[in-house]
Amino acid sequence: MAYDIVISGGLVIDGTGSPARRADLAVDSDRIVEIGEGTYPASTVIDATGCVVTPGFIDLHSHADFSLPLDPAAPTQLAQGVTTIVTGNCGHSPFPIRNEAQARRSIGFRGEVPLSWDWSDAAGFGAEVMSANPAVNVGLQLGHNPLRVAVIGEDDRPPTPAELDEMCAIIAESAQQPGVVGFSTGLIYMPGLFAEENELVTLVQAAADAGLLYSTHMRNETSQLVTAVEEAITVAERAGARLEISHLKAMGPQNWGSVRRALDVIDAARGRGVDVTADVYPYTASSTDVATRLPKWALDGGRPTLLERLADTEQRTRIAEALRARFGRDVDPDGVVIADLLPGEFDRYIGWSISKIGQDRGTDAADAALDLLVANKGAVPMINHAMSDDDVRTVLAHPWVSVASDGWILAASGEGRPHPRSFGTFARVLRRYVLDEGILTIEEAIRKMTSLPASRIGVEDRGVLRPGAVADVAVLDTDAVTDTATFTDPWQLARGVRSVLVNGTPAILDGEFTGRRAGQLVEKGKPA
Repeated sequence: MAYDIVISGGLVIDGTGSPARRADLAVDSDRIVEIGEGTYPASTVIDATGCVVTPGFIDLHSHADFSLPLDPAAPTQLAQGVTTIVTGNCGHSPFPIRNEAQARRSIGFRGEVPLSWDWSDAAGFGAEVMSANPAVNVGLQLGHNPLRVAVIGEDDRPPTPAELDEMCAIIAESAQQPGVVGFSTGLIYMPGLFAEENELVTLVQAAADAGLLYSTHMRNETSQLVTAVEEAITVAERAGARLEISHLKAMGPQNWGSVRRALDVIDAARGRGVDVTADVYPYTASSTDVATRLPKWALDGGRPTLLERLADTEQRTRIAEALRARFGRDVDPDGVVIADLLPGEFDRYIGWSISKIGQDRGTDAADAALDLLVANKGAVPMINHAMSDDDVRTVLAHPWVSVASDGWILAASGEGRPHPRSFGTFARVLRRYVLDEGILTIEEAIRKMTSLPASRIGVEDRGVLRPGAVADVAVLDTDAVTDTATFTDPWQLARGVRSVLVNGTPAILDGEFTGRRAGQLVEKGKPA
């Protein structure tokens, strides 16, 4: 009997953290059927001599739900060996939708997103994704922000008991729909930042009761980082939930080193039985929207109301003063670099810091930031250079921290200067922190990219190489693997991935994209 595919001659790293071993791997249909040192006949033989063979990487923190329907071939992911992305993070997801106009305006984190919006719930969005025939697998999360918009709107107020019940019912219903693996919050984003602890506990308990992971972009990642970690753990502990702390980091030089205290809090919680882990990307800059640095009161009512306030001289002055008050403590205006802008008067400022823009315009960084928000409908993507490489190493080395990109770019080329993490996260960890610096062994790094994130979303048949598991497989040339995307020139694919199988179908073969797209919605709790 000939198998469909055999990967021969490679060093197999199975994703569990076990030592690498020389073995061949046989695939039939979409499953791994043999791993051993025997000779397996096959219709297609992939020569992995001199390479490592790993499970396909699982990106636990992606925002590609807003780009996957538009760029389903996902070359930026395949070029890194990523075969599964988990979307709906930071409280953002393209569902549920009650009011399309409001959803288009407020549901994304980068301004209006050019999707069809021809759905109302997770099932409809999942069908939209599958109709695009994606090249990678997708796990969906329900975001708190669109949930709150659908039921409450964009105002700063607590939900009524009836509204809270309605949100819980939507969570329970969503959990039964294909591909849904989690519920997320983004507590610096509108309108999620208006939620108090009791609201969060009630919603997270509904998610936990439905078997979903709880992922959170915490309320603070600067001077109150440890307090924010404690809040996230308290919510999860009260709700009985599995918790994923998103992209753990400390922003601002005054706060560097506090990640160690945050990790101590996580370890203490795990010691008393809280199921909490975190994830990290291997860069010293974040990426979000300029509006997240404004005072909470300025965001009450959403972007249209923010723009009204910015048009009022007195209120704009108050907003600018509040932003200036954060400079040095929480915000470094020299490190806030504009990633993209709408065509027009201001688009020449892409790649400039708000300090430099202020100087160019004869004003200051705060007024420059507000000018950009006004000219760009209240949404200005930025890159914030504010973290320490030592902190990145500290978090990355922790055994309960996964590697995750926080990216969303799937196309190989485009406009603006997006964060390079979309293009290089996994390759960068392998090249810089494993092969060059030895912060992690390669087996441990692969575990953090495969079985650990798979375990967080409750997917049991991906993230490992063993007979019966889904054949999501990457073949890596460790001599060549590297990230090439930079902050000044981000539109570059990673190198060193020789072959990639997605559900047993070759997406990259001997260094060439095949054009075959076999991605699926993942199923939580499905045994191998």
